[in-house]
Amino acid sequence: MPTPFRHTLPPSPKSATGRTAEVFEQIAADFGIERPPTFVVLSSVPELLAPVWALMRESLIAGDGSRTGKELAALGVSLANKCPFCADAHTVLLHATGDHALAEHLARGGTPRNEEHARVLDWGHRTRIPGAALTPYPFPREQAPAYLGTALTFHFINRVVSALLTEQLLPGNAQRFRAVRSLAGRSVARTVRRRAVAGAALPLLDAPGPGPEWAAGTPVGPAYDALRTAALAGAALLDEDDRTLVRETLWAWDGSHPPVVLRGFPNRRERPAARLAVLAALAPYRITEEDVAAWRGPEETDAGLVRLVAYGAFAAVERIETTMRVPAARA
Repeated sequence: MPTPFRHTLPPSPKSATGRTAEVFEQIAADFGIERPPTFVVLSSVPELLAPVWALMRESLIAGDGSRTGKELAALGVSLANKCPFCADAHTVLLHATGDHALAEHLARGGTPRNEEHARVLDWGHRTRIPGAALTPYPFPREQAPAYLGTALTFHFINRVVSALLTEQLLPGNAQRFRAVRSLAGRSVARTVRRRAVAGAALPLLDAPGPGPEWAAGTPVGPAYDALRTAALAGAALLDEDDRTLVRETLWAWDGSHPPVVLRGFPNRRERPAARLAVLAALAPYRITEEDVAAWRGPEETDAGLVRLVAYGAFAAVERIETTMRVPAARA
């Protein structure tokens, strides 16, 4: 069977032990899918795997607000980032919520007929643009930690998936067929519709801080803080000049996708690590075998590649997050 992974071959999840095994056990219980490739691809770096799962769980799955609404926000993010794997996954998960007509309408490229749904989808799409007008929210203010956490989770996951997985959610792109989408959604419907207990993923993390103010007082905050710490540790794989280049590129970024000809990007022969990090941030689907080969040396491992991609992906997340810093509602 063809592997869904690109540029890296993660360890078999069946051999997972310790914290990695605990994460996969919780994913199966609360996400309804055993060993999804979205998380398996991170498993060579357990200190990344745990906070990515924690942030997704505590925002999308256990956070305040309807699952349909948060799936729509995540879908908007995934469409904005041109991540077909994730866009297809959220369409399937809309089936799981029971919103079958909505899922199929969106699968055909339509816009939600329900005005509230349309506003949430559009909001998710606009989060790619640093500084976009994201308020007033299309959801109650008290649900902002869960919705913002969901959006930022998938800005990160989209980039990792686009860089390190193929575009096929199911073998042979079977998710293109309505019956398959519906069946796949129904297979996890019971889990998706069950209310998850907030905070259950936090024991998987290493003493995180409280996180950003917009998530204050919720489990989303520590989960975000833990992911930030783990992802930005990948900066150690770049020299100071490369780190400066990544920062300057992200601060100048307007949310657009790069043109077909990648003018202005770091040269893969001269600055291969910087090129991979910038591509992971702005256009991870443009990472090629040549880019990875130029970076690889005798000491560069698959885990190192995951860390480097995660660093670039979170550099984009952090750039977006700085323009989303609306204080959390007070009780």
